[in-house]
Amino acid sequence: MRLTSFQYLLVFITSLLLCGLLTPLMKNLAIKFSIVDKPNQAHKTHFGSVPYLGGLAIMATIWSVTLCGSLLIQIGRSTFEILLSILLPATLLGLIGLWDDIKNLSPLPRFVAQTLGGCFTAGFIVSTNTIGLPTGNDIQDFVITVFWIVGITNAVNFFDNLDGGASGSVTISSLGLFALALISGQFYVATLSLVLAGSAFGFLFWNRNPAKIYMGDAGALFLGMLLATLLVRFEPNLINSYAGYAIPVMIVALPILDTSVALSSRLRRGKSLFQGGTDHLSHRLLRRGFTSTRCALILWLLTLVFVLLAILISNVSYKYESIILLTSLILWAFLYFKFMEQSDE
Repeated sequence: MRLTSFQYLLVFITSLLLCGLLTPLMKNLAIKFSIVDKPNQAHKTHFGSVPYLGGLAIMATIWSVTLCGSLLIQIGRSTFEILLSILLPATLLGLIGLWDDIKNLSPLPRFVAQTLGGCFTAGFIVSTNTIGLPTGNDIQDFVITVFWIVGITNAVNFFDNLDGGASGSVTISSLGLFALALISGQFYVATLSLVLAGSAFGFLFWNRNPAKIYMGDAGALFLGMLLATLLVRFEPNLINSYAGYAIPVMIVALPILDTSVALSSRLRRGKSLFQGGTDHLSHRLLRRGFTSTRCALILWLLTLVFVLLAILISNVSYKYESIILLTSLILWAFLYFKFMEQSDE
């Protein structure tokens, strides 16, 4: 069901305001129970203890707006089941992240939870034939979807290493997906993307430098899985299948770039891939002398560039799709090698 422009605006503003109001409540709750991120590790960039539980505000907002909206527009049972299939795995993974925020789990339980969540979501999407760009082989679709969901979920989680960096980029990526889904006539993907964007933006007001609260693994894993799942369900209306497959990648190009640089750096130095370090894009920018605020702005700008290129691909003729795709690939590769030139620590 397509909403009016006013209704879309109302969805965004409601999500923004609700998350903006819930976040300070979660901040006070985190302080009360001492659920805080202490700068006791080398890869931390802040100096004072910062409360967690921002992820709970984001999850509560997205659930509240989605359920209330579903009741108001009276969606059908099948559509409601699809919404639950998107939100429930992301929420369960977010709760695992919350446990990690409180108890500091080892990487293995998180990876197992991500894989199980990815398998459930992939199985549901493939079995209901709701994958955006199927390959025509159910096994291939399942495997690719699991790898995509686990990979992007982790990429967004790793990307959350700078005040406002991840929340701002997720806002931009979600708005880009909203625009693309709206153009393609996929109104439920568009609406849920807008709820995601509004929630992330509402949280950003409290998470921008100097951050008063963090989303923690609870928020990063929840947002990552939710965004990854929506991108899998998105179906670009393009003749060029390669450009169609590239659009979801371009929407999350910055988290992928950040993860690629960090993991390549650790492999080069013989370090553990799961050990935190100061080898992310934000850390490299900070060592170049940029302030935290400038670093966040640079990351947001780069996210916006790739999102705009993705939107541009969907609005040009066939002969220009490959040109834009090649331009995007060259830009991504240039940024990868440019960041890899810099000091790893």
